[in-house]
Amino acid sequence: MLLVAQLAGAIVAGAVAIALHEVFPRPESLAWAALAGTCGALGLAALYRALAGGQMGIVAPISGVLAAAIPVAIGIASAGAPGPLRLGGFGIGLAAVVLVAAAGGGRASFRALALALAAGVALGGYNSAIARVDPGTTFVSLAASRTTAALVVMVLASVTRVPLRPTRSLIPPLVVVGCLDMGGNAAYIVAAQIGRLDVAAVLSSMYPVATVVLAALVLRERVTRLQLTGIAGAILAIALIAGG
Repeated sequence: MLLVAQLAGAIVAGAVAIALHEVFPRPESLAWAALAGTCGALGLAALYRALAGGQMGIVAPISGVLAAAIPVAIGIASAGAPGPLRLGGFGIGLAAVVLVAAAGGGRASFRALALALAAGVALGGYNSAIARVDPGTTFVSLAASRTTAALVVMVLASVTRVPLRPTRSLIPPLVVVGCLDMGGNAAYIVAAQIGRLDVAAVLSSMYPVATVVLAALVLRERVTRLQLTGIAGAILAIALIAGG
């Protein structure tokens, strides 16, 4: 399933790059894109394996916070600490993600924790590396990153003997997921390049909040008090980060 989504993202990103007449990146930029693709594939593979164990309430916040915390640390180290309002927003935002995602928590096994930590570190590496590609090469770089990720997925599948071909009914939604994911990554790259890496990383890490809100509105899922607290915290965090 992961392979289909990565290939769909690569094809659409390549088509958009051609339509926009993007320039070809420097070798150094391509190297960052390839590193991002490798980290992304490893991170998603670990995340999906951990989620398959049924401990989403613990796995999601651990991996999500690490995926944001690593680029935040790099951003602060390279651009200096942001103002106190933004720092407060960072803390509240990361806490909000934990509250929203951990509402159904429980006791995690050592294997689930290890996979969640590995996923968070790898996805944090993706967020840090993909922001380093050359400006003006967003979609070319994403095509290179997704192609690398697809190759890594094929190697992983060969080693673990996991079948690569999903059922036909799953292919259309997987293509949509791959395209939406690619679009989100493109927005993240531009945000990180025109602003601060740490700001882009924290704001993009709040996607579980949007997921919970959409699930409540579209699927009529019940939202717990803990999740409502997290949603309110996310709104406050966005206001502090934007105002800082």
